[in-house]
Amino acid sequence: MAVAEHILFFDQISNKDVPRVGGKNASLGEMYNQLNPKGIGIPNGFALTAKAYRLFRTENNLEKTLNDLLHALDTDQYTNLSEIGKKARTLILGASFPDEVNAAVKKAYISLSEQCKINNLDVAVRSSATAEDLPTASFAGRMESFLNISGEKQLLDAVHRCYASLFTDRAIKYRHDMGFTDMDIAISVGVQQMVRSDKAASGVAFTIDPDSGFENAIIINSVWGLGENIVQGRSTPDEWIVFKPTLTNEKLHPILKSSCGKKEYTMVYSEKKEGASVEKTITNLETAIEKQNIFSLSKKEVVQLAQWCYKIEQHYGMAMDIEWAKDGLNNQLYIVQARPETVHGKIKKQIREIFTLKETGKLLTKGIALGDKITSGKARIIISPEDGGQLKKGEVLITDITNPDWDPVLKKAAAIITNKGGRTSHAAIVARELGTVAVVGCGNATQVIKDGQEITVSCAEGKEGNVYDGVLKWEIKEEDFSQLPMPITAPMFILADPDRAFELNNYPNKGVGLLRLEFAISNSIRIHPLALCEPEKVVDEKTKAEIKELTKDHKNGETYFVDKLAEAVSMVAAAFYPKDVIVRMSDFKSNEYANLLGGKYFEPHEENPMLGLRGASRYYSDFYRKGFALECMAMKKVREEMGMTNVKLMIPFCRTVEEGEKVIAELARNGLKQKENGLEVYVMIEIPSNVLMADAFAKLFDGFSIGSNDLTQLTLGLDRDSALISYLFNEENPAVKGLILETIRAAKRNNIKVGLCGQAPSDIPAFAKFLVEEGIDSISFNPDALVQGIENILEAEKNTKPKQ
Repeated sequence: MAVAEHILFFDQISNKDVPRVGGKNASLGEMYNQLNPKGIGIPNGFALTAKAYRLFRTENNLEKTLNDLLHALDTDQYTNLSEIGKKARTLILGASFPDEVNAAVKKAYISLSEQCKINNLDVAVRSSATAEDLPTASFAGRMESFLNISGEKQLLDAVHRCYASLFTDRAIKYRHDMGFTDMDIAISVGVQQMVRSDKAASGVAFTIDPDSGFENAIIINSVWGLGENIVQGRSTPDEWIVFKPTLTNEKLHPILKSSCGKKEYTMVYSEKKEGASVEKTITNLETAIEKQNIFSLSKKEVVQLAQWCYKIEQHYGMAMDIEWAKDGLNNQLYIVQARPETVHGKIKKQIREIFTLKETGKLLTKGIALGDKITSGKARIIISPEDGGQLKKGEVLITDITNPDWDPVLKKAAAIITNKGGRTSHAAIVARELGTVAVVGCGNATQVIKDGQEITVSCAEGKEGNVYDGVLKWEIKEEDFSQLPMPITAPMFILADPDRAFELNNYPNKGVGLLRLEFAISNSIRIHPLALCEPEKVVDEKTKAEIKELTKDHKNGETYFVDKLAEAVSMVAAAFYPKDVIVRMSDFKSNEYANLLGGKYFEPHEENPMLGLRGASRYYSDFYRKGFALECMAMKKVREEMGMTNVKLMIPFCRTVEEGEKVIAELARNGLKQKENGLEVYVMIEIPSNVLMADAFAKLFDGFSIGSNDLTQLTLGLDRDSALISYLFNEENPAVKGLILETIRAAKRNNIKVGLCGQAPSDIPAFAKFLVEEGIDSISFNPDALVQGIENILEAEKNTKPKQ
């Protein structure tokens, strides 16, 4: 029998050879031949074929004995799985290699060592089942691999153990789960030049976001040393999110987000001399603190790796799960494995969940319902955000009222219940943005609910949210909206949390009509902009220490702010690219700014911050100009360095046309010139003066966005946080509708875009009909209201042709 039947070098293998060498080795051969010439580093190697394994089995008379063992397996309860597996492995390990297989392996190893110009070359030895990585079955992770093997004796021993691993307990069970019976699975063994990642870094990469299925991102994870610490979850890896559409443009920066993981452990090889022989082992060491706090790859290496992953994906024509390693001896990157991404990369159905309560219980309290979901959990009464650590993930937060200080706490809550606040209060807005169940304005929640009490929170029973004693039963039905038509009036998102952007891209939409910066500033940045520009004014040691810790990985405080804000905005811009993403510049009030780290040293005390120093007035003021400059630098980075020209800017709370002119000049002073590189600047219409002077505003700005919450509040003279008068808050009030109508008409007269951001068009079909009839260009919805909003628009458009 010819040696060629037992050994195939990578340059002899392609994807067509899965029956001969298994999926893993076929993929390595395919990449070595097709992608190595394109500059992708693939370590050389060879495969011991499935035919060699079958010869090993027959010459040792193992066929019948192994078959009998497999047939004796209890396939109902698997009570004898361990016993069967142990007997099978003992049989394999007690057998010997046929002479021709033995000779073929030794000859191939010597040849590979010569090609790599290294005596006794260190190699990785990996199992590759002939059914592995097929669409119907993947044995990946169920059989053994052996690293840092050198010398003929060690190699043959590793091959032997690979053969035995076809009969590990998990491989035997998987064989039955997938319907493989008898002896119809064979094994090939791959032998590949070892990459010394123990002296550098290694990891995994996905050419699709594994959580959301977003296809335009490449996710790269990395740890120091061997990548097994990622696979086993022992170490928190570094992570980079890279944007495919800008990856091939050398002038643009394609890394959307970088997260420095703790990389708690570093797995390395160690050698122990025993007389004349050397025993090689793998050791997992605690990573030194200084290495925990720095990235394990440079930005240049991340981009190179992402470009390789993109080429691999294009070659295979599908999303890929890729293992890579960096050699610490030559500082080169290598791809060591690639397989189709079969678990997370499946196309997600576009669905809406409909919740229905199946039983009733004792009603504890009720208030305004946010969203349409139901949840249950243990109640946790917390009055101050400083005590937010008491809330465990999955518990229900019960409190009096919230403000932006609460944002990190709210993200952990299974549900939010407040005594105070209306449907446009802080808690309500954040709940919508996070998709969290919330009942606000209950009045007595902190009195009638006990700390630790099990409760059920239902927002699926109309506009009133109900809080019940105990854990009640409910059901969830899925409604497929994949066939939902796109209306003429553009449905857009209201967003704040960049972490949800990739997921929300699956919904029908025309982009983002309002991206609030406040959430990113309070959650990701956490520091007052002026405390970063003028750190000498922050005097208490605790605050200084917190700021120092947060900014430690950045050149200075200003670059920290710019990088973090650009990162947050770019994630959203990338998710919806090339559709418009309209970014509203920061609209904190002075009391909210004061709550940021260091904020108390800069912010004035105002009796009515809602009507005080906010929005446009801050941007050109001598007081805040430096802070606004940082926001501008971040937006300039997103648009020009990262290529996200789909980002438009929006100015909030612009009281007069003169203020508008000053802000436009301030933007230009910071490198954001209107019309340059396609930059458009919108203005929020949320003050009656905006409407009365709409024609003048329209000559200055490129578009209007009606903020219905503030416009209703300021038109009717309401405090939207007051539960006492929340019943008066009504966007359908004739005064409010009159102002909205005039805004739309002014935009049409001046040939600029006009949209509306608010809850009313999803809650009130008649309000959506009113907007559609008047020819509004877009309506923006919170994520939980988008599908209902689209349905309302479609119904309105059935009998109405929007005005042009």
